[in-house]
Amino acid sequence: MTIYREKLWPAPWLFISTALVIPASLLVFLPINIFVGVGSAIALYLLCLAGLLLSATKIEVTQSELIAGKARLPIEIIGSVDGFRGAEATLERGQRLDARSFLVIRGWVDPVVRIELVDPNDPVPYWLVSTRNPEKVSQAIDQARTNSTA
Repeated sequence: MTIYREKLWPAPWLFISTALVIPASLLVFLPINIFVGVGSAIALYLLCLAGLLLSATKIEVTQSELIAGKARLPIEIIGSVDGFRGAEATLERGQRLDARSFLVIRGWVDPVVRIELVDPNDPVPYWLVSTRNPEKVSQAIDQARTNSTA
């Protein structure tokens, strides 16, 4: 059963900035043929849009695990969960980042949640995951822990 689910869709500015492929392809292909130029511009922009939409990462908390993208983490080995926003999130992604940590971060999503692992056999100290709602992810993990012990 899913407790929390979020899809990290790209920010609107990414869709606008990828539109720069249109004048670039027109510049290259219009001298060949107007139909080739316009057709390639449309096709390349649609491919960029498809790439952005297909690359949206899913964050999900179920009764038994946390799913971040394609990675799965059992609830039993999760320790403390801390959410960060603004400057604190920037520090977590930068100066405070442990090189051994597992990252599922997206540049267009500012808040992050740090999920510490309590598995002594795992060399990864924590996961750092982008989320627009770090408080809700933390609450969902706490709820999954409560449900698993009940």
